[in-house]
Amino acid sequence: MKKLAIAALIAAGFMSSAYGAGNADAGKGKAAACGACHGADGNSLVPNFPKLAGQHAAYISKQLADFKSGAREDATMAPLAAPLSEQDIADLAAYFASQTLVVGKGDPELVSLGEKIYRGGNPDTGVAACVACHGPSGGGNSAANFPKIGGQQAAYVVKALNDFKSGVRSNDANQMMRGVASKMTAEEIKAVAEFVAGLH
Repeated sequence: MKKLAIAALIAAGFMSSAYGAGNADAGKGKAAACGACHGADGNSLVPNFPKLAGQHAAYISKQLADFKSGAREDATMAPLAAPLSEQDIADLAAYFASQTLVVGKGDPELVSLGEKIYRGGNPDTGVAACVACHGPSGGGNSAANFPKIGGQQAAYVVKALNDFKSGVRSNDANQMMRGVASKMTAEEIKAVAEFVAGLH
């Protein structure tokens, strides 16, 4: 696990140097197309689209770069990311990172199991605790490029975990998320997503 964390830190360092510091004001002017799905301030009202508000800039930059390069496949995002320059990506990332996340709430019938998995994993099946990388309040770790997931749309978290589980999404460092998600049941995925939706 220590080697994985070191590799992630190195990767995050390369991403930061590649995209540098963006300009949030410039990013606001470039974010009009993003607003249709992610909300003008990054707080998506559509459950299947992720909230970007308050997300680590380096993480947003990496995802946009991966959509652009094809390392992360998505029929909607690929054509939108394709024309973006490195400066565009940095500016958009800076803008959304500067916005305030609006936290929702999860299904109260599922949050108890979700919290159990989030904080303690499932030792019987080898599911790692989410808290180890994403933190007690879901704030992630910007230095390691682990995203903020607290307050994220539950439906989007379910989609992301299922994409990692199936291998449809494969842009995670050292297959960390694929390894975790592959051991999760559908019930655990749904419960964690509902818990995360209200975590802050």
